[in-house]
Amino acid sequence: MPKLKTHKGSVKRMKLTKRGKITAKRAGKGHLMSSKAGKRRRSLSRKQTLSASVTRRYTRALTGR
Repeated sequence: MPKLKTHKGSVKRMKLTKRGKITAKRAGKGHLMSSKAGKRRRSLSRKQTLSASVTRRYTRALTGR
């Protein structure tokens, strides 16, 4: 059976940490920022750690294993 290929779109959007967690950019910061509070804009700037169930789903796509 051939090796699984890494999903390049996922690799560009997510990062696999050394501990095996996945971090990704938060949704909702593309445009229409003036109507959002400063606290909300700052929190959208930070990366989010994906939940364990999502991490299990995406780990194979990111590593190709």
